[in-house]
Amino acid sequence: MATPQGLLSLRHYGASHGSHAHAHFQVLLGLDGVLELEVQGRSQRIAAGQGCVIAPGERHDFEARSGSRCLVLDTAQTVWANCPAQPAHAAQALALARYLTQALQQKSGLAQHYGPLLLLDAWRAASTAPKRYARPIDWDQLATWVGHHLHQPLTVAQLAQQVFLSPSRFAERCRCETGLSAMQWLRSQRLALALELRDSGTSVVNTALRCGYQSPSALTAALRRLWPH
Repeated sequence: MATPQGLLSLRHYGASHGSHAHAHFQVLLGLDGVLELEVQGRSQRIAAGQGCVIAPGERHDFEARSGSRCLVLDTAQTVWANCPAQPAHAAQALALARYLTQALQQKSGLAQHYGPLLLLDAWRAASTAPKRYARPIDWDQLATWVGHHLHQPLTVAQLAQQVFLSPSRFAERCRCETGLSAMQWLRSQRLALALELRDSGTSVVNTALRCGYQSPSALTAALRRLWPH
């Protein structure tokens, strides 16, 4: 269902089909794999959490030798002309892309209605320079560690310990760099794994145990809050 803000879709890329252009803006946000992109002769690579804004009339070509998935927005909204090339916070953008992808796969009309606006907010946030810190946080590495320990009760202090920060400092960095509080980020990791396990056919009981939910009903309630229909 198209909306005035644009149309969202999930696309898989492989071999090149040749260069082309559109009469509208096309916004890409990487989910997995690496997409090789050429826009008006300029080369760019889009990995998970990275993006690109292609303006109307710009000729472009795509290729992903090992396959790539992207969340794509086709929109006529001219406000995209003033947006940065891609969102500044890859972890936050990737979390948003994964959420919208799950919603689209569930055929949620809310994803089409609000998703383009959420993407626009993610890109606009890039115009504000983030704070610079001496020690960067490897969010992908932290997410991997969390994924192996979700069956246990986890605290902000434990997360902070993994990146050698105090709990308060970690909480500040988490909100600044991902747009989520530390516990919201942890819940997003828990829910993402739960969705992955359920999609692979794992039972509700085993999924709840693996992801640290207190009971199968708690997991079911969390999933219903995600898609309340």
